[in-house]
Amino acid sequence: MAHTLLDAAKLETDTLKRNVVSVFPQISPVLELMPFVDIPGGAYKFNREEALPGVGFRGINEDYSESTGLLQQVVETTRVLGGKSKTDRALAVERGSSLGELRAVNDRLSAKSAALYFTRMFFKGDSSDDPRQFDGLNRRLTGPQLISAGDNGAVLTVNMLDDLIDAVAGEPDVLFMSKAMRRELTKLLRNDARISYGSDAFGNQVAMYGGIPIRVIEEDGHGAQILGFDEEQGTSDECGSIYAVRFGAEEFVHGIQNGPLEVIDLGLQEGMYYLTAIEWLASFVVLHPRAAARLKGVLKSE
Repeated sequence: MAHTLLDAAKLETDTLKRNVVSVFPQISPVLELMPFVDIPGGAYKFNREEALPGVGFRGINEDYSESTGLLQQVVETTRVLGGKSKTDRALAVERGSSLGELRAVNDRLSAKSAALYFTRMFFKGDSSDDPRQFDGLNRRLTGPQLISAGDNGAVLTVNMLDDLIDAVAGEPDVLFMSKAMRRELTKLLRNDARISYGSDAFGNQVAMYGGIPIRVIEEDGHGAQILGFDEEQGTSDECGSIYAVRFGAEEFVHGIQNGPLEVIDLGLQEGMYYLTAIEWLASFVVLHPRAAARLKGVLKSE
């Protein structure tokens, strides 16, 4: 059964765990929207459709030509993501707050860091650089799912945006971009009737293009832009990307996890500080060949 982390947080009865799990969808639009499927053993095998078998008309007393569809077998494995938060017992006395409250603050900071790291990896993970990582969309999206704005980059146009949306089967659930890219889009579509507004799961206002939510990906835990205008395209090194993604368990893009996100109370260490460990065996899969697309090489307008 698939569920989002938002659903998991609502169902969690352990206060310590709920305090941590609820941070992930609050911090990351990716983790707010993406459903997760539990998989035993940490390996998820599936067949990705590459080509359909041929069909056609036949005449009386004639036969059909034989044809076989082409499937690519893919195996995606979970990766181990996590960290530890440390709370010195003396700080509670020094600050006049309860130890439980102080630990909760530190645990949420650790969860925020993990959520932002997962988000960066969702776009820019590279297992060839570090085998402990899973591959992000930048590595997975190729061929017609990778749309170029121009050999040396180009300013965003409506046609580029529509080409990106059309590259996704059916219609994408979301457009991911940076704040700076959203300003470019808003500037382009200031008087366009296709711009409307809705809200996310937490009641925050969200702009939409043609009914598709525009979700902003901000900085990672080190203050660096995850989707900044810092990509190379030909002679330019100041380009950015927009991603269109369709989520759907067992069909489009969804997360995988070998059991739910774990929050482990390691207790008092050496009589001086408390430790909480966060660990999550997780990754994601792109099942349909047109479940996501990327528009790259977008330049800022003057």
